[in-house]
Amino acid sequence: MSSVATRSGILSGRYALATLGMVAIVGVAAFQNLAMTTVMPEISRDLDGQTLYALAFAAPLAAGVPGMVLAGTWTDRSGGRVVAWVSAALFAVGTALVMTAPTMEVFLTGRLVEGFGAGAIDVVLYVLVARIFPPELHGPVFAGFAAAWVVPALVGPALAGIVTEVWGWHWVFAGALVIAVVAFALLVPTLSRLHAPPAERRPAWQRGRIVWSVAAALAILLLNVAPDLGVGARVLAVAVGVVGAWAALRPLLPAGTFHAAPGLPSVVLLRGLVAAAFFGSEAYVPFLLQSRHGLSASAAGLALTVASLSWAGASWLHGRLGEDRLTAARTFRIGLALVLVSLLTALAVAVWGLPWTVLVAGWFVGGAGMGGMYPRLSMLTLRFSGEGDDGFASSALTIADAAGSVVGLAVTGLLFVGSGGADGAWSFPLVFVAMTGIALVGAVAVRRLGPVPPAPAGGPA
Repeated sequence: MSSVATRSGILSGRYALATLGMVAIVGVAAFQNLAMTTVMPEISRDLDGQTLYALAFAAPLAAGVPGMVLAGTWTDRSGGRVVAWVSAALFAVGTALVMTAPTMEVFLTGRLVEGFGAGAIDVVLYVLVARIFPPELHGPVFAGFAAAWVVPALVGPALAGIVTEVWGWHWVFAGALVIAVVAFALLVPTLSRLHAPPAERRPAWQRGRIVWSVAAALAILLLNVAPDLGVGARVLAVAVGVVGAWAALRPLLPAGTFHAAPGLPSVVLLRGLVAAAFFGSEAYVPFLLQSRHGLSASAAGLALTVASLSWAGASWLHGRLGEDRLTAARTFRIGLALVLVSLLTALAVAVWGLPWTVLVAGWFVGGAGMGGMYPRLSMLTLRFSGEGDDGFASSALTIADAAGSVVGLAVTGLLFVGSGGADGAWSFPLVFVAMTGIALVGAVAVRRLGPVPPAPAGGPA
């Protein structure tokens, strides 16, 4: 690959508009994610939905699983252009429902539709990277995705809080919808370059995987409503949810994922494990700072802000370093070590009441660990797949990411509620102990990764 555009980078030549469109879409998702964390307490009070608080976060992640599966098989068959349009339309409809919701039930319905569309568009973005950019630009593109969180992390929570106080929380989502439309418009010209494969190379519709993805979403949602049930119903819900999630996710992921088989299975498993450990804990970091240290909601959100910044910085550094200087195994070892530092720091603050600044500093370190691992996991997913199955591989990675996050939230929710909630002496420590254990399991996936194939000499022109 010797074109000037390739040598110049992701913001030159024919890559510029594609980069800007994709980064803008990721930025919209980042703003909406951070805004939700900020305004959800007000929404739950306004719509009398305190008992469904956790489900508002879990619902879009769970709904994203069937969205990812459908998008993966549809993209492998059609090229992805129509998939992108349908996904964007569903996201817009879901956001409109959320924006105008008069009840918590309508709000959750909107979150489900929104999550389905967001999961599908995530797959399209990965396929765009695989088919539009040459392999040597994959790292910088994924670093750009991480950088898209910087501005939302700096201004998103404060802006969402101000809009909610002045005009109401509905207008937060109105603004997100407008930004999403503009971001997708930037991407539209690039979609014309996603061509359908020849008829003889189109894979069959994977209807079984689509059915299993719906079953996985239901099982994951069941796990997340379990903390709000009585003891007997809770035990039954957890048993059914765990078995159902395991059985339903197996057909959606590469064969051997749960055994950490070398190659793509280990990559997908590691993505799920680190997502579970970090995001399962992160939901309780502001909670700990508010309930035990008396910080305001905006001040407690500082931990999320610094983690987003270190995540983006580490991703940028990862994109600058060559694979010879930073191998995959070394990247994952360093990343896991940094995430473990953040979890152990949070545990120490929860147990011994250390100053809240210690936890913020620890979460900054953990964000850097995640920022180093995520782009390399994305790169390896494309490396271990080909053009004929990059839709499946991309959907598997995003499924593992979403499912891991939601399962992590379910585990921490069960432990937190079961140990007395905010008033329990061991509720917060148990959360961080459990997620530390999950992060340690990630070391097994790293050891089973196997040889990594070199980057192809050629790529998209």
